Amino acid sequence: MDAIDEAILAVRPAARQLGRTGDGLRRDLLLTLADRLLEAGDRILAANAEDLAAAQGLAPALVHRLGLDRAKLEELAKGVRTVAALKDPLGQVRVRRLLDDGLLLTRRTVPLGVLAVVFEARPDAVVQIGALALRSGNGLILKGGAEAARSTAILAGLLRATLAELGQDPAALVNLPDRTALDRLLALEHGADLIVARGSKAMVQSLQARSRVPVMGHAEGICHIYLDRSADPAMALHIVADAKLGHPAACNAVETLLVHREAAPLLPGLVAALPQIAWRGCPLAVAHTPGLPMAEATEQDWDTEYGAPVLSVKVVPDLDAALAHIARHGSGHTEAIVGADPAAAARFLEEVDAAGVYHNASTRFADGYRYGFGAEVGISTGRLHARGPVGLDGLVTTKDTLEGSGQSAADYGPQGRAFLHRDL
Repeated sequence: MDAIDEAILAVRPAARQLGRTGDGLRRDLLLTLADRLLEAGDRILAANAEDLAAAQGLAPALVHRLGLDRAKLEELAKGVRTVAALKDPLGQVRVRRLLDDGLLLTRRTVPLGVLAVVFEARPDAVVQIGALALRSGNGLILKGGAEAARSTAILAGLLRATLAELGQDPAALVNLPDRTALDRLLALEHGADLIVARGSKAMVQSLQARSRVPVMGHAEGICHIYLDRSADPAMALHIVADAKLGHPAACNAVETLLVHREAAPLLPGLVAALPQIAWRGCPLAVAHTPGLPMAEATEQDWDTEYGAPVLSVKVVPDLDAALAHIARHGSGHTEAIVGADPAAAARFLEEVDAAGVYHNASTRFADGYRYGFGAEVGISTGRLHARGPVGLDGLVTTKDTLEGSGQSAADYGPQGRAFLHRDL
């Protein structure tokens, strides 16, 4: 066993110690982290500047995610304090049931154990994920992309130093240095309890294929907005502008605009009002925007997460066609309908299968901070364990305790005593 294996396996006992601490200490950990984050601002930004200088040839979307500045550090510190103020996720009673006189079942929340989070670019994810892990009493193994190595190292070091400062074992957090170390983690059966994959679809699928523990995928964000025939033009413009231009590289940015054929006359106004967007449309969308910059879309456009100010547009005959398109091309992230028809909205909200489905709101609301979670470890597009922005609630599991007075299972049944099963 080498030093990497030892560091990975040391996370679990340190995490057990952290998980047994009280709410007050875990709050203090986060409040201290927020202060230290701002105090170390110059060192963090210097390391990030080195990462940016070495980021030649990276896609613009990755470079955008990689960058930090003073305002972002202040925003991160604010987010950490928000997580600190949230209700303690541990020890929450989910079930308290009297099975029989003198036989009490209690189900409480406990830490998940050890999280391993693999992510590309995004050094700010270190702080967000670290805050959620500490608040929920979990151990944490980080593996950031090589492009953010310097930023990730200094932020992970800050988290470890905060643990030590408040008397906790810094071994509860490990920053893996390279892909070889990640391979060692994936080969260990008891290294982590859950792997959170934040990155490309190819990266998520690779981890899922190699991991011996469950992988929660935060991959593609092919989000749609459907403009119903009852859509208000001003509202449509406001929502589309935010969903595409607010942060084009974000996974919750809209990539395809579906337009009811009776709402197609809205397209010239949208295209003219949003020249920052590179528009790609189906033949009907092109026909409705003569003289405007609407290039012809290809079949590949419907399955592309641009991560840039590019928007594909498809005119559809009705709501059925919009639902069918989303079912075929959506990634299960976030979908939205804009319109005043309550029947159409109700059907869209009910029938679309995605982690988030919205009516008259931008897809950019799909975010742990905006949901009031303080932060998120990722947005899960799967169905197991957690779905959508995963905050503290997604980082706990449950533990059952049974307090009896000498009963055996054989005492109950057709020839024995009957259970009370009375919820208290």
